[in-house]
Amino acid sequence: MGNENNGMVRSHEFELAIVYRITDLVIIFSTLVILAWWRTGHVDSDFQQLAIGLGIVYLIVAESFTLYRSWRIASVKQQANTTLSVWLVTVAVILAINYFLKASDNYSRLVFAGWLVVTPMMLIVWRIVFREILGLLRKTGYNTRKAIIIGVSETGLRLQKELTDNADLGIVFMGFFDDRDALRLSDDTQYYGKVRPVHQALELAKRAKVDHVYIALPMHAKSRISSYLKQLSDTTCTTFIVPDFFTYNLIHSRWSSLGNIQTVSVFDSPFRGFTSVMVKRLQDIFLASVIITLISPLLLAVGLGVKLSSAGPVIFKQDRYGLDGKRIRVWKFRSMKVMENGGKVTQATQNDPRVTRFGAFIRRTSLDELPQFFNVLMGSMSIVGPRPHAVAHNEEYRHVVDRYMLRHKVKPGITGWAQINGCRGETDTLDKMERRIAYDLEYIQAWSLWMDLKIVFLTIFKGFVNKAAY
Repeated sequence: MGNENNGMVRSHEFELAIVYRITDLVIIFSTLVILAWWRTGHVDSDFQQLAIGLGIVYLIVAESFTLYRSWRIASVKQQANTTLSVWLVTVAVILAINYFLKASDNYSRLVFAGWLVVTPMMLIVWRIVFREILGLLRKTGYNTRKAIIIGVSETGLRLQKELTDNADLGIVFMGFFDDRDALRLSDDTQYYGKVRPVHQALELAKRAKVDHVYIALPMHAKSRISSYLKQLSDTTCTTFIVPDFFTYNLIHSRWSSLGNIQTVSVFDSPFRGFTSVMVKRLQDIFLASVIITLISPLLLAVGLGVKLSSAGPVIFKQDRYGLDGKRIRVWKFRSMKVMENGGKVTQATQNDPRVTRFGAFIRRTSLDELPQFFNVLMGSMSIVGPRPHAVAHNEEYRHVVDRYMLRHKVKPGITGWAQINGCRGETDTLDKMERRIAYDLEYIQAWSLWMDLKIVFLTIFKGFVNKAAY
């Protein structure tokens, strides 16, 4: 019976992969047809050939990105990011082919541009909707997998709660297994009397009665973990190790190899690998170019206001820490009569005599930050990220705020998650800085393209004018 169920699950996964492929192609073709029909009233043969070529390239790229694997235990964000990455690479390949063939003049640029923008949105929306439908089906027993946990530990209990709370994953929890004395188990006594010995778990695995086995024993139980892994290697179960150090608040931990040695990073950047770096950089270049073009009259007006309001340069360049803690020079419209950039920098306070009258206005409205869009174009900053602090403030707070320097795992930004949550202006108390850092680290842990766009959108309404910005 276990083997039959396992085969049925595999069949379901195959069927779902076919559905995904067919639906992706339908979306790619139908989006073009609708846009072309709306614009010109017909779909000419050049566009038809383009759609076929793009569909073929898309499927090839999707296979290389393993887009059609099972996303059962992956987040919506991960699936959406992979889908977007596949689309961007596909478009880049198609644009390169058309450039060399000199065929781009054969298409309506408006239809083509609309197609390139609308299609990935539809592909992602379709996946979100289908995940919801699939989640509802899994709650009824369709496409489910059985899971057991070896180890009644804090990690094991948290894992069991996740499985129970997320029934839409279709992973059915079948019980705990542990050989340790009851006194050595977790303080949670809910499962006392219900914990079965590990040899029964291994027997279930060998008889294909379960699909997933999670080993959640403490890391010091190395010999037992090795023994269980050796015995589970004689089964077809998917086996997971859930180390107890993952219960700590880590920053983008991931496994990697150093030669033949497996390592795990515990504090890492979300921007590792070509795809994530490329997506972030293209987003920055596009947004910065558009914004600079739109605000160029405002840049000239503010620059003139700074020049006429007080003596000194229009642009003030201050040393800050950038990516990986390396020094960068951040551009700002000068708002003070002094230009502090040394080992001691005093934060601006309310009614600070160093701030000019015009400077107070541009600081309160964040207009003094506008030149930093040029920093973004040059690559030292990003549109969204933790706000860069003066070097003197970095050196002061890194010794008193836990995990402070981890904010430099990404490029500093013009706006950020902390700023739209009210963390702007003077940090005259330690708890204010700790709150700001907590938001910065939350952004790094949860980063996605969509989170960046959300922050940019919210900045328009709540990120510019602030009474706390002196």
